[in-house]
Amino acid sequence: MVFVTCKDTVTGRACCVVLCTTEEQNLVKELVGLSTRDRIRAIRGLSMSFKEKKHIRLVLSHYVSLIIKQYNTNNQVLIQWSCFKLFSQSFRRCGYSIKSARQTLKLWQSIMKEIGGRFGTSVLSYFVFLKWLLMFNIFSFLVNFGFITIPLLVYDPSPNIPPNVSFTGLEMLTGAGYFTYTIMYYGGYSNETLVGLVKYDMKLAYFFTIAVYMVLCGIALIFSMASSFKKNYVLADPTSNSAWQLLSSWDFSITNERAVRQRKNNLRVQIQADAANWSLLQEAETLLVPFVVSLMNLVVPLLYSLFNKFEHYSSHRRQIYALVVRNILLKMSILAVLCYYWMNVVAKKFSCWESVVGQALYRLVIVDFLFLMLGSFFGEFLSNVIGTRLIPRLGVPEFDVARNVLELIYAQSLAWIGIYFSPLLPAIQILKLFILFYLKKVSLTQNCQPPRRTARAAQMQTIFIALLFFPFFVGSLSIVAYTAWRLTPSEQCGPFRGLNSTFSVVGVWMDDLHEIPGSQWVIWIYENIIKSEIFYFLMTLIIMAIIYIFWQVTQGRKELIGLLRQQIVNVSVLYMCL
Repeated sequence: MVFVTCKDTVTGRACCVVLCTTEEQNLVKELVGLSTRDRIRAIRGLSMSFKEKKHIRLVLSHYVSLIIKQYNTNNQVLIQWSCFKLFSQSFRRCGYSIKSARQTLKLWQSIMKEIGGRFGTSVLSYFVFLKWLLMFNIFSFLVNFGFITIPLLVYDPSPNIPPNVSFTGLEMLTGAGYFTYTIMYYGGYSNETLVGLVKYDMKLAYFFTIAVYMVLCGIALIFSMASSFKKNYVLADPTSNSAWQLLSSWDFSITNERAVRQRKNNLRVQIQADAANWSLLQEAETLLVPFVVSLMNLVVPLLYSLFNKFEHYSSHRRQIYALVVRNILLKMSILAVLCYYWMNVVAKKFSCWESVVGQALYRLVIVDFLFLMLGSFFGEFLSNVIGTRLIPRLGVPEFDVARNVLELIYAQSLAWIGIYFSPLLPAIQILKLFILFYLKKVSLTQNCQPPRRTARAAQMQTIFIALLFFPFFVGSLSIVAYTAWRLTPSEQCGPFRGLNSTFSVVGVWMDDLHEIPGSQWVIWIYENIIKSEIFYFLMTLIIMAIIYIFWQVTQGRKELIGLLRQQIVNVSVLYMCL
């Protein structure tokens, strides 16, 4: 017996219908599956009394309403679930598309993969470092152009160029002539307070832009060096790296045949690299000075490489160390001599000596680029011709990562020193690095063979950043700081004309703050902290203490990691024995 609650269609009152027999239940189920017209005909054709037919109609209408209600409910849930699933898939697909677009839009992404696949990650590290320096210079250009150059161009868009001076094209090589009177150099910037929507003091803008940029560069280098050191020296385990690469480094999302082939070659070269020994540390009117300097930077390292073939070292690594140290001493000596000449001779000889130094640095950057192109020709193309046609036993040359990286570091040092004397010099450096990437890529693929013995690229990158920081960045920062603190600015040009030193602009600013209410705290900080030798002494002690603490923490972590790895080995051996 089945009780069914329903509603009378005539009176609208609730009623209870009882299906007493199984035959009635089966009949209702059969009628539910019919259309409305067929259902009415079927009920009329039943051999029952009118009361029984009415009973069947009530139960049937209730069943139909329940089915419709359940269908609508299920259908609504299904629609909501379908919409949610469709939205989730669309959102996920959009995320994948954005991620793929980001990978595609990354500068030189496909070229990097090709180089890594053919020549290994040690050679690839040179191009990664070059790209890293390019981004560094783009940031430098944006900072200088945004805070120094654009305000001056808005205030005075036309440069003050004498009528008898015109652009001849030779300025692109010499940096003199027409460029002397433009915003390319220090002398093209005003010492006035630009009045517009707001007052903009060019002296303060020039000083703080250069100062903040150099501080940010130092912080970025320190953090990059610390992060790379932690990842590649503290946490790295050379004994298990090859196994990790072999078992866990395949990218299963790769489906393209060419990408698969490049990935296989890259993985093969990385494993060979880890099995091999680590061999990383493999004047004003004329162009005479930059020519001689660039010639020395080209020829002397080649002579060092030649001498190394006749010297005997206990290991290949020490041989490369000796080569790198010699090249660093050479480049630092050249920069030291040039800076001494600029600071002690040029600064006293010329009326607008900052622009003269800026021109000298511009020429050094340009001529250094020309000699880098010649170095690719003589160092790689001719070596390839000689090794393949004239003296086959020499073979195809390999790409000298250490020498090429030191050339990049030297070029970046010129850009850092020149940031004070030529604020737009990073723009020239950006163009130089961009062209150099493609030049070295073509020379690599056409003239060089994959290295037989390579270094671990990650550790190489750490050493590159360390060399860039010290001694080159520290030396460049010292030159800029010495210029700002000790040398007297030109009387006839530049934003600091009339001051005893560049840093004196801060004292002038403090004098102006005395007239502004509520600025006494800034003056107190300047008088009692910035000008206090005790403050810098305490800061030095604190920094040394922090460095020592972090060094001890690093050593403790290395020992702990070593103990944990040894415990893993012991447990593995015990498990195998059992």
